[in-house]
Formats: sequence, C-alpha cells, structure tokens
Amino acid sequence: MEEREAKRPRLNPAPLLVFAHGAGAPSSSDWMIRWKNLLATATNAVDVITFDYPYLSGGKKGAPPKAEKLVDFHLQQVNKGVEKYPGHPVVLVGKSMGSRVGCMVAAKAGSHQIAAAICLGYPLKGTKGSLRDQTLLEVPVPTMFVQGTKDTMCPLDKLHSVLTKMPVKTSLHTIEGGDHSFKVPKKVLDKNSATQESLELHAVNAIQLFLADSLCMQ
Repeated sequence: MEEREAKRPRLNPAPLLVFAHGAGAPSSSDWMIRWKNLLATATNAVDVITFDYPYLSGGKKGAPPKAEKLVDFHLQQVNKGVEKYPGHPVVLVGKSMGSRVGCMVAAKAGSHQIAAAICLGYPLKGTKGSLRDQTLLEVPVPTMFVQGTKDTMCPLDKLHSVLTKMPVKTSLHTIEGGDHSFKVPKKVLDKNSATQESLELHAVNAIQLFLADSLCMQ
C-alpha cells in the first residue's frame, strides 16, 4: 500500500514546535532527527526546536532524573523560542519522557502560552507498574497521542480511560503493531501491505489535521 501525502491546510500563523527527546537518547538520535523533519514538513512550522536535557547534554550519558526536575529547564527552552518567534502558537512535542515533561510544562506555563501538546509514545505506565495519569488530567490545552498498539509502556485500554477524564480536546492515533518507538515488525507490515515510512507519514498527517482543527478553535 503506497501512502500518499495528504493535502494539508496551512496553519497561519505557522506553529512553533518545541520537541523534547526521550529518556535514553538525545536530540541528535536518528529517531529524533527523522521525526523532527517529518513534523517540520507536515506542520509547515516556523521552526522545530530540539534540545538536550542537562543529563544528556555535551555527550553525557547520565541517567534521567525524575520528570519533575526537568520542567524548569524545558520551560526555559520554550521561553527562548517564544522570544525568537513572537506571535506564533507554541506546540509542545515530546518523545516518551519528553512528552510527559512537556505536559507538565503546559500545566505550569498555562494555556495562554502553549497552544497544544503532542505526545509520541506517552509513558503512561511507570517502572513499577503504577499508572501515571495525574499529569494528563492537569493539561490545559488540546492534546494528541500517537501510540504503538504493542507499546508495553502505555496499555491502550488504560489510556482510553484517561482520555475520557481529561478536561480538554484529545485525540489518539495508533500505529498497528508499533512498539514504544513505533517500530513495526516486518511480518505485520507485510500483512497490512504497509511500510514503516507510510505508517509514520500517516501519523504526521493526523497530527497536522489535529493541529489545524485545534489551533483554529483558539
């Protein structure tokens, strides 16, 4: 199945995306670079800002601290982007841990500054199996989730339950057979006559449509 690029409505003014990495790999990882380029093209963003949290900056390979301890640094990156691109709606995008921190930032910054949040592989289940849903219940802006159906860190039945409780507009796009980083086994791709690239393109098209709808409502 060949996935054609959807004709997308342009967002005006163009959004500013601030894109945070996950716990184990910095902004220079292949995954982050690929998704940065996909998002930039799909959303016609004025810029897609990426950064490294201090524990991974400068080539460090440290262990991530608690997500709460990264909020202030993350918010600083948002403020730098706002100063550089005033008047553009800010969209927080995050991979795994970065999406969780981004949701905390949205709650702290307030909806006056953040226009929407995009969570790529949200880590709903903690390392000890606890449900980390309180952060999502406090998000004040439209929020979209892209999740692999085989992501063990985010059981979809649990996520669906949380979405019904969130007080904002939400959307969920699933990647059939995808793991925490959306990687789909070849046998699943062949069964569905799909490619990894086509599934990811379909996901970013869905993100763009969500943003077009959400930002126009503000």
